[in-house]
Amino acid sequence: MTLRAVAAIQAKIIKQGKRNVASRHLHAKNDKEKIAAWRLNLVRILHIFSVRSIVSVWRLLTLPFQTELAINTHVAVSELGRKVSDIHRTVVKGQETSDGKNTSEVSVTSVLAVTEQTAHCGLDSNQVSNINYKSIRHLTSESSVLGESPPLPPRTFFGRDNLIEKTVDLAGNFVPIALIGAGGIGKTSIALAVLHHDRIKQQFGNDRRFIRCDQFPTSRAHLLRRLSNVTGAGIENPEDLTPLRTFLSSRKMLIVLDNAESILDPQGTDAREIYAVVEELGRFDNICVCITSRISTTPPDFKHLDTPTLSKDAALDTFYRIYDSNDRSDLVNGILEQLDFHPLSITLLATVAHQNKWDTNRLTKEWEKRRTGVLQTQHSNSLAATIELSLASPMFQDLGPDARELLGVVAFFPQGVNEDNVGWLLPTISNATDILDGFCILSLAYRNNGFVTMLAPLRDNLRPKDPKSSSLLCATKEKYFTRMSVIIDPDKPTFRETQWITSEDINVEHLLDIFTEIDAKSSGVWDACSDFMGHLNSHKKRLTILKPKIEALPDDYCSKPNGLFELSRLFNSVGNFLERKRLLTYALRLWREQGNDPKVAWTLVHLSDANRLIGLPKEGILQAEEAFGIYEQVGERRAQARCLVTLALLFRRDEQLDAAEEAASRAIDLIPEKGDQSQICRAHRVLGNIHQSKGQTEKAIHHYELALGIASSLNWPDQLFWLHYNLAELFFDEGRFDHAHAHIQRAKTHTVDGTYNMGCAMELQARIWCKQHRFEEASSEVLRAIDVYEKLGAASVVEGCKETLLDIRKKLSSPVSPVNRD
Repeated sequence: MTLRAVAAIQAKIIKQGKRNVASRHLHAKNDKEKIAAWRLNLVRILHIFSVRSIVSVWRLLTLPFQTELAINTHVAVSELGRKVSDIHRTVVKGQETSDGKNTSEVSVTSVLAVTEQTAHCGLDSNQVSNINYKSIRHLTSESSVLGESPPLPPRTFFGRDNLIEKTVDLAGNFVPIALIGAGGIGKTSIALAVLHHDRIKQQFGNDRRFIRCDQFPTSRAHLLRRLSNVTGAGIENPEDLTPLRTFLSSRKMLIVLDNAESILDPQGTDAREIYAVVEELGRFDNICVCITSRISTTPPDFKHLDTPTLSKDAALDTFYRIYDSNDRSDLVNGILEQLDFHPLSITLLATVAHQNKWDTNRLTKEWEKRRTGVLQTQHSNSLAATIELSLASPMFQDLGPDARELLGVVAFFPQGVNEDNVGWLLPTISNATDILDGFCILSLAYRNNGFVTMLAPLRDNLRPKDPKSSSLLCATKEKYFTRMSVIIDPDKPTFRETQWITSEDINVEHLLDIFTEIDAKSSGVWDACSDFMGHLNSHKKRLTILKPKIEALPDDYCSKPNGLFELSRLFNSVGNFLERKRLLTYALRLWREQGNDPKVAWTLVHLSDANRLIGLPKEGILQAEEAFGIYEQVGERRAQARCLVTLALLFRRDEQLDAAEEAASRAIDLIPEKGDQSQICRAHRVLGNIHQSKGQTEKAIHHYELALGIASSLNWPDQLFWLHYNLAELFFDEGRFDHAHAHIQRAKTHTVDGTYNMGCAMELQARIWCKQHRFEEASSEVLRAIDVYEKLGAASVVEGCKETLLDIRKKLSSPVSPVNRD
């Protein structure tokens, strides 16, 4: 069929060439239409020629008929007719060169070069025959072939294999693809790796095209012109896709539109028209369009592939490949983690370190001093430049005047902004939710566990350099401070509301860490530190980075003793009772110096409890009795009740069980019937402890259940944990292991992994399993408990756990008889 088509066109060209001069002149316009039809015919069926040759043939076929001069036209047509005859003969021979290319491709290219010379220079047939054909072939070498080859793939490229394979699979099935991600995340590198993938080369051959959309003015006309030039369509200044459709439909093609955010920005020039072009390109069943973009506003049929940061291993491989060193350092690993394994940032860091010949110690010092300010090479300011491109985009500008400052607030906080709390945190910005959506669409931010946050390198560049100069950040700070100033009391309806700190503690801690540096003379900042630690103690038991700053305050600073007191409670919550006692002793001295008796009494109560936990109950009893005396003088019945509950625990620890029972009962009598339910709960729990020590199981269970009812109504997780823990201990002592297991599991539901309470539950679980001769499980569980305690710094508890582990391992190595598991 191909041979017949070429022969038929040859005959038509000869016939056209034999027309007289007048006829040719009159039919010039008609000839154009005929040639267009011949072109369409050959494009569809002449597949044995290369794509570039076919396009070149038909570009030149039209040249003789683009002039009204009949003489030049008849020479060109006659010569072209003869050369098409040569094409026909070459195709029939079907010879191939040593590199596997059909010789017909060379013949066509040669004919076209001759024809172009004929058409433009007015050569006759005798002159054409004298042309050196070697020169013609040189003129039509690869350098003059239509279309553009894609750039080379990146040399340093790690950790993207799965994403590349997924993209290759989609491209092979002609699914339009959108690689979406922040600037510098590696989208272009992935696209180039796909273009040079062996399977892609095999499927698409030379028709693998790459268009940088940020290198031409944003308009539909410029996009279409670039598309025509890069693909080799040869249509100059197309107004739409219509003149390109025939060519684009003629072969399999993979087209990458890189940095497509510059043309797909909804607020940009010709936005709707450009969107329509990209959408139509994605509908061609023989073309796969792959776009890389920071914005997610792509046509609906495009398969979105979010581009993640690198894995730790890939980040390290990338860094050391550029840094050119085989000696890996933990210091560098830590810096890369702080960069969130952002590919561009890692590349820049490695390049700077390599160019300056820094060792890892110097690199670490520079990072600590300048952080992302170090990410500037001699030839590029890439990180800052890529961020500025997003900020200069029409879509970002359309977000309004509050966008830049809100972006700074998102950047300031390590967690970003909690979307659920936008209403109270940013009340002055009515469209804050819409702006946050815009940040995510632009890939300046992303959503993570309810927060709109951003990658660390972007945060370093976008956060306010002077936090006090940002009015919005200062307003946000005051909102946090106000919300933390609420009294935390299980008896108050506001108790549940204070649980918000469990999700935002990292943000608040960072806020306080910064403002205690830049606004250290503000008592409000230090009061907020104490409030924050109170929230942590109630809802998220962990230590804080604020400890050194609080201890460094002058002793006569009004906020220092309260800060020390709250710190002591945090150390208690992680099982470090010795440090708790040290801090309380320090705070007690400062309160005494200030003459603040209520604070002295309250500190004495906690100090007495610390002594109980470290095995000094007699010292603790004296302190609790002194505190009770102070409260009795001022008539604080509720405070007296709290003191008596602590005193009851001390008496129990000192084995004065009757005195302990009397103190706990007096505490209940001091509390009004509908008064301090939290203290009644604690008193019943202590009575349960006392009756358990006396071996009065039923009475102990009765008090525990009364306390459970109150704690459940108050939604008080700390007391719920300890009550189930106490019941598990009771049933363990009774040998009722199934019941003990059940309460341990319930206790675990009221704490979280990594906390002191969870370590206690694990340790008791191990003891129960050991008693049941389930030594493997017991050993594993006690190891987990040790890991928790060691991370918390609870050294005294760790030693006890290690003794338990040693005992379990001894029993594991000894033969044992089966035991009843309940």
